[in-house]
Amino acid sequence: MDQTVSNPLLVPFDNPLLICFSHLRWDFVFQRPQHLMTRAAADYTVVFFEEPVFEPVPLPLLRRKAVAPGLEVMTPILPQCQSGIEVDRAIATLLENLLAGIEHDQLVTWYYTPMALKFTEALQEDVCVYDCMDELSAFKNAPRELERLEEQLFGKADVVFTGGMSLYESKRRRHPCVHAFPSSIDTAHFHQARRPQADPADQQSIAHPRVGFFGVIDERFDIDLTARTAAAMPTVQFVTIGPVVKIDPAALPVGPNIHWLGAKRYAELPQYMAGWDVGWMPFALNEATRYISPTKTPEFLAGGLPVVSTAIVDVVQTYGSRGLVDIADAGSMSAALDAALRKRREMTKVDAFLSGMSWDSTWSAMHDLLKPAKSLRRQGFRNLVHHV
Repeated sequence: MDQTVSNPLLVPFDNPLLICFSHLRWDFVFQRPQHLMTRAAADYTVVFFEEPVFEPVPLPLLRRKAVAPGLEVMTPILPQCQSGIEVDRAIATLLENLLAGIEHDQLVTWYYTPMALKFTEALQEDVCVYDCMDELSAFKNAPRELERLEEQLFGKADVVFTGGMSLYESKRRRHPCVHAFPSSIDTAHFHQARRPQADPADQQSIAHPRVGFFGVIDERFDIDLTARTAAAMPTVQFVTIGPVVKIDPAALPVGPNIHWLGAKRYAELPQYMAGWDVGWMPFALNEATRYISPTKTPEFLAGGLPVVSTAIVDVVQTYGSRGLVDIADAGSMSAALDAALRKRREMTKVDAFLSGMSWDSTWSAMHDLLKPAKSLRRQGFRNLVHHV
């Protein structure tokens, strides 16, 4: 249920309060923030605080949406004429009023974006978490002040989590308490793709064999590699699911065996995957992909698909080295996909590896680390070093 609120919000609760500041909108793509915050709602009252939206409203207000028990999304709605410092002040006031209307004796702030410091510096939290899921400064159109604000966030945070081992190696010397938590998996959800089922309507007419990808289509996705590989394999159908952002949709390659099906709901993904023969990850090798740890890697594997990827460092080290994913470059991609299409699916090794990678266990381990972080803050022992 959507509800627009401008007054302080009164929320009954029995748990501590966790407010999550995210650069990703809740309804964009269901990924790390959504997985973790959904689970956090069992231990906290969770507010997922989005970036602002500008609309023809006379005064700033908060739009509220309950998305799960104990979890609400708050979106600042600001007048279209506001900009710069006015925006930060308006959001800070909305946030102050929000927190004043929620009775709480413990506050955890959870940052996915350092940019939120522009309106949260005055918060007096019990524990501050920086969950660094990506190297945002390397992404296209990154704000110039992002690196400076990240340095401030390292000074504010009690504990830092990273979304992969490459990010961990990059960040571990910048804070005394850094822990690596690579991409996890909702195994039961993606196991649904292993059983035969009817194709979704927009995939039914696509012939086999099919090579599939789902995810955000942006500067990390190698559209040239996609075009060349599809042209080299005219009898193979290439199916791509996901929203197109930060690149011109007109730049996407077209061809009789290239199919762009658009964004789909998380709940729909297993049904599409069930009709694929191979999952592939045609990531460009650039600054934006240097530190990524794609969540879709374990998701493809859990769905029972052979997987072929370009040489993303975390994929090579975590999956390629174990023979779970085949690694290929532009020159060998067609041959690797052809081999994967003929490969017998051996799930025993895959399932054994994925068994220790659930989002439930990831959240549980993160939650356990918040208690000593709070204790260290109170004792003033932030200079102790803890590495995983």
